[in-house]
Amino acid sequence: MKARDAEKLSTLRMLQSALKYQQIDAGHELSDDEALAVIRKGVKQRQDSIEQYEKGNRPELAAKERSEMTMLQAYLPPELSEAEIEDGVKEIIASTGAASKKDMGKVMKEATARYKGRVDGKKIQEIASRLLP
Repeated sequence: MKARDAEKLSTLRMLQSALKYQQIDAGHELSDDEALAVIRKGVKQRQDSIEQYEKGNRPELAAKERSEMTMLQAYLPPELSEAEIEDGVKEIIASTGAASKKDMGKVMKEATARYKGRVDGKKIQEIASRLLP
C-alpha cells in the first residue's frame, strides 16, 4: 500500500478475498495446504485467462494476467524440474509394476499423492504417458 503499487495491491486483495471466502466455506481456519490450493486455483485461472485473451487477440489483458500470475506464484513453493519429475515417475512405475498405458491410473494416483501441490497434473500425465509403453 505504502509503495503505491496498485497492481500488486489489487492482486493481493483478490487473493485475500479468495482466502476469506474459502475459510467461510470451510467453516474453520485454513490449513497451509488449503491456502496453497486457493493460490494454485488463482494461478490456474490466470493461465486459462491468458490463453483466452491470446486467442481473442488481446495482448494487453494477457500481459496483465501474466503479471498477476507471477505475483501469485511467488507465494507457492518452487516447482520441480522436468528431470526430477521424470526420475520420480520412473521410480513410481517400477514400484507399482505398471507395464502399459492401461496402468496409467495407478501411476497417476501415486504421483499426484507424492507431488501434490508441487507439480501440475498435466505435466505428470505427459511424462507418464511418454515413459509407459
